[in-house]
Amino acid sequence: MGSFNYLCINTFNLVTIMQPILIAGPCVIESAELLDTVAQKIVSINNHLHTDIIFKASFDKANRTSIHSFRGPGLEKGLQMLDEVKQKHRLRVLTDIHESWQAEAAGQVVDVLQIPAFLCRQTDLLVAAAKTGKTVNIKKAQFLSGRDMRYPVEKALEAGAKEVWLTERGNSFGYNNLVVDFRNIPDMKEIVQTVIMDCTHSVQRPGAGNGSTSGDRQFVPAMALAAKAFGATGYFFEVHPNPDKGLSDGPNMLELDKLEDLITKLL
Repeated sequence: MGSFNYLCINTFNLVTIMQPILIAGPCVIESAELLDTVAQKIVSINNHLHTDIIFKASFDKANRTSIHSFRGPGLEKGLQMLDEVKQKHRLRVLTDIHESWQAEAAGQVVDVLQIPAFLCRQTDLLVAAAKTGKTVNIKKAQFLSGRDMRYPVEKALEAGAKEVWLTERGNSFGYNNLVVDFRNIPDMKEIVQTVIMDCTHSVQRPGAGNGSTSGDRQFVPAMALAAKAFGATGYFFEVHPNPDKGLSDGPNMLELDKLEDLITKLL
């Protein structure tokens, strides 16, 4: 009986250690109500599945296709809203930064600073994020291979980053399309221990929505499961209660009510 209990305890510990990193939330901060709705669902999933999903939302989408596109509430108000989510729901929080001067303020609120794919080679941005002492999640550019990401990682580590993650989000495939080479996942695992699959941005059709980004959200579950087969250690999902009414990245966001089922399959 003692041996059985020992086996059970160690099996539980192994499952806990091997649990993937999970990130989910709306693409951009649209309203306090949206943040609260998504955060409540994430807390519910965490309670049901014993997960620790990191809440994600952007205070500013500085890389929208059109100048008329919704960008978010901005740095000061956006960080205040993210801090309210963090304190009220006891969730870890992730947001992206686009300029080096944003790093210090964002680092005082969030647990993970994310570097957008288009900006992953911006030295000053990487250095500023690293100096906050927070985990830095660098998204792989659409024009780089997985192996190329050793150079952004070097910049962050040499600037003092304590922990660096890499995220796969597809490569440009002609115009208005992306393709995922899943070999990038094991390639990047040779650089860092944590490699995350961005399951929603990888189904984008950039700029294909008549002044906005289009996408194919029906392929999100397949992207996640394929990434698992290639050894991904984490998964990133942009979610929304009604993606078709989302103010950014709606066509490739996952419906919020489908998140728990997909995470259950991944676990």
